[in-house]
Amino acid sequence: MGAGVGAVFAGPVAAVAVASYGMLAVRALLRRRANRRAEQVRRRGLDLLCGLAADLRAGLPVPPALATVSGPDTSDRLRQLTSAAVRLADRTGAPLAELVERIEADARATDRGLASAAAQAAGARATALLLAALPVGGIGLGYGIGVDPLAVLLHSTVGGVCAVLAVALQVIGLFWAERLGAMPGRAV
Repeated sequence: MGAGVGAVFAGPVAAVAVASYGMLAVRALLRRRANRRAEQVRRRGLDLLCGLAADLRAGLPVPPALATVSGPDTSDRLRQLTSAAVRLADRTGAPLAELVERIEADARATDRGLASAAAQAAGARATALLLAALPVGGIGLGYGIGVDPLAVLLHSTVGGVCAVLAVALQVIGLFWAERLGAMPGRAV
């Protein structure tokens, strides 16, 4: 829709730019929502694991306690590890509560490590976003010195080619920066 509005009011170059930036914005929102949901599911699964270990230590039987962890609010990896722990406890007689506690402790340690890595990568992501916003500053600077940069970019052949090429390189650069800073277990 934004591309159509850009094409009507400013031409095909504006349509390409609006469509590209709109696609990036929608993709970022969807990715953020998916990551947020995955983090909630993982936290809920870890809380259920903690409760399962407490229930097992209190003497509850395994099948009812395991049913709470295998619900839709747990991640697949935690569900697989818990099922493997139950099988191991059945075969070897290992204390299931300790196995579940170790799974939970390991998962929480992994989460802390990923949070630390995300904090360290925040600077690189901020730099990529700053570099993506620089062309807007360049357009403002052009107006500040008395030229009409949008007229050149949107209504001349050379300016249009440069604008489309710049938008394409910017989108590729943002995708590349995103892939370099991607965290395991998160939507990319």
